Amino acid sequence: MVLSEENCSPPSPGSLPLSVGEAVRLSREVPAWSLKEGSIEREFKFKDFKGAMAFTNTVAGVADSQDHHPDILISYNRVRLTLTTHKTGGLTRNDFILASRIDRLQG
Repeated sequence: MVLSEENCSPPSPGSLPLSVGEAVRLSREVPAWSLKEGSIEREFKFKDFKGAMAFTNTVAGVADSQDHHPDILISYNRVRLTLTTHKTGGLTRNDFILASRIDRLQG
């Protein structure tokens, strides 16, 4: 199944983050995102602040519908998104699902 067609699901109690190998494998499906220790990150650039805010609001809607929320940093025409699953202390499949759904917003 394509990641962007999957839905995020709440981590089970006691869930562990993905192994490094699994995180690397899933990161290949969202190549525009940088794999960091315990998170994935991507920066988006827009024409102006209005474009950055419109994108941010769209991301917020997608994230809320999936009940999985990124850390968002807005700096005028740039938006940096960082995804991690705080409940597990690292990356889960949900982070890659949401990243893939966000990538679809860019066309």
